[in-house]
Amino acid sequence: MTNEQIIEAGRHVLDAEAQALRTMREGLDENFARAAEILFSAERKVVISGVGKSGLIGQKIAATLCSTGTPAIFLHSADAVHGDLGICQPGDPVVLISKSGTTSEVVRLLPILRKMGAKIIAIVANRNSPLAEKADVVLDIGVRTEADPIGIVPTTSTTLQLAMGDALASALMHMRHFGERDFAKFHPAGQLGRNLLLTVKDVMHPRDKIAVVPAEASLRDTVVAMTAFPHGAALVTAADGSLLGIITDGDLRRALHKYENLTGVSAGELMTKKPVCAFASMSLGEAARVMEDRPSQISVLPVLDAPGGNVAGLIRIHDIYQAGLV
Repeated sequence: MTNEQIIEAGRHVLDAEAQALRTMREGLDENFARAAEILFSAERKVVISGVGKSGLIGQKIAATLCSTGTPAIFLHSADAVHGDLGICQPGDPVVLISKSGTTSEVVRLLPILRKMGAKIIAIVANRNSPLAEKADVVLDIGVRTEADPIGIVPTTSTTLQLAMGDALASALMHMRHFGERDFAKFHPAGQLGRNLLLTVKDVMHPRDKIAVVPAEASLRDTVVAMTAFPHGAALVTAADGSLLGIITDGDLRRALHKYENLTGVSAGELMTKKPVCAFASMSLGEAARVMEDRPSQISVLPVLDAPGGNVAGLIRIHDIYQAGLV
């Protein structure tokens, strides 16, 4: 095959799956709202079950629900009838996933789950299947043909199953008024969670651990201070502790080009006046946006104790990224 033929084969799959997603979107109806209400009303947890590729998708759906405020577990359908059904408690709604709706390991759970009083939500591609006929709510993903060259490998169907799970999780987030702070509580060790939970004050370099010079400081004294505290910048302050400007490593390099004789050049002449600042109470996420969401990214920021206040410290983008690895 030529490179163009290989690329075209990939495009065919993406086009087929994109079209299937659009079709499923248009077919979303009251059953989706009913399913979301059942999951929202769960007193303990949601149980997701399936086998094979559908089972793998089920694991991801369960993980997404857990991370967005809906307690959920994945139960392999084959393991369920060999003792693992003990994880199910009366009242736990169950989401059963099967493209055909005839998967034997899944279907044979139906009478057992009914005896336990479980509400059953089926994610299927066949409304006339045994699973669909006996479920309380049917979410029809609608796919009839897979996107692979022979039309049988789980491709489009698993994409749609996953998307349906994401749609349910997102709807539940709206119903629970689940916000950034809630998300952060479930992700304390990740970059996203720490960016929301931690403030600039938690990770900044405090004033006594950074290079701080007066406006009249010589270039030599400025470089000495930046060498003693190698954070990539020196802050220029007034006698009352207010910020006048910042001098970065880049400013020093540019000064070498600008001035033939650096003798007598002061920090006040080199500094960038009225620099962009962070505040001690800012979340790390806010500080990262200040540094990155601009045409020319900033790698280091002065930190003020409050808007219009005095210098509290300095923070680097590296400090923000490193905080997510602690």
